[in-house]
Amino acid sequence: MGPTPTLAQLFISALLLSTQLLSLADAGSIGVCYGLNGNNLPPPPEVISLYKTSKIGSLRLYQPYPEVLQALKGSGLSVTMGPRNEDIASFAASQDAANSWVNTNIVPYKADVNFKYINIGNEVIPGDIGPNVPAAMNNIRNALITAGLPDVKVTTVLPMNALGASYPPSAGAFTADVTATMTAVAGILAQQDAPLMINVYPYFPYSSDPSHISPEYVFFNATSAVVTDGSFQYFNIFDAMVDAFNAALEKINFGNVKLLVAETGWPTMGNLPYTSPANAQTYNSKVRDHVTQKGTPRRSSYIMDLFFFAMFNENLKAGEVEQNFGFFFPNKQPVYQFW
Repeated sequence: MGPTPTLAQLFISALLLSTQLLSLADAGSIGVCYGLNGNNLPPPPEVISLYKTSKIGSLRLYQPYPEVLQALKGSGLSVTMGPRNEDIASFAASQDAANSWVNTNIVPYKADVNFKYINIGNEVIPGDIGPNVPAAMNNIRNALITAGLPDVKVTTVLPMNALGASYPPSAGAFTADVTATMTAVAGILAQQDAPLMINVYPYFPYSSDPSHISPEYVFFNATSAVVTDGSFQYFNIFDAMVDAFNAALEKINFGNVKLLVAETGWPTMGNLPYTSPANAQTYNSKVRDHVTQKGTPRRSSYIMDLFFFAMFNENLKAGEVEQNFGFFFPNKQPVYQFW
């Protein structure tokens, strides 16, 4: 048995431990979206077990499936979930409708499921549903507070086409038809210190314009800046796409609102030579390493949370590309080694 530590040594040890814990808390979490657009997927308890054995700590659901929520009880997984897009207008129009949704889909599970974010709308801005999002966010937030869940934050998920010009990144701006909606949304997010969720897919611009977008820029292999934007240098298109949203938030005076990547990923089939397991493995590995170590040029000190899309290949999605974004086949075997 060694010598008894002094009070000073104990204090230093405690300080080091608390610093390590704070560092871990500040690190961005990596999750995976759990889509159910397949007729051959494993049952939810097996899926939740696969998340845990793969050491995936966060899960995103696209609507409240009771069988999935039941399987999540006691799992310890962090859960992000949204309502169906078609329900959003009713939440905007009626606090009672928002209360009913929360009481049906959140309250029965709140003691055993770790809900972190409720996203009101998946890519509904821009679009006809979009103007309902701010009021729906407010009413769902009120319902969560009434249900004793004030720490569950409410947000929304935007696609890239919510932006107008976004090249270079500083040109990023919300399109005129959504600026008022996004100003209201950003105000709600700022009040909660909640992130705006965005879907970021470098695969699509690259596969549609490979003569102007190099694989080095897409796969995080550029050794010199590909885009210089004022004092900011961009070595990969992922950072450029994310910073276009940061620039857009600055233009509506909400540069303090943080971002969370709600979806990113790469398909393994359907559009040769761009789709392949090797390309998916490279992109997803590089983006995971990147976001867990550093921020974007415009937000260099902010480590983002990120969700990959998706857990499984889903055979009921439209088109071969969309069906093949999964890390796993429906038989739970990996499409390529990653987790």
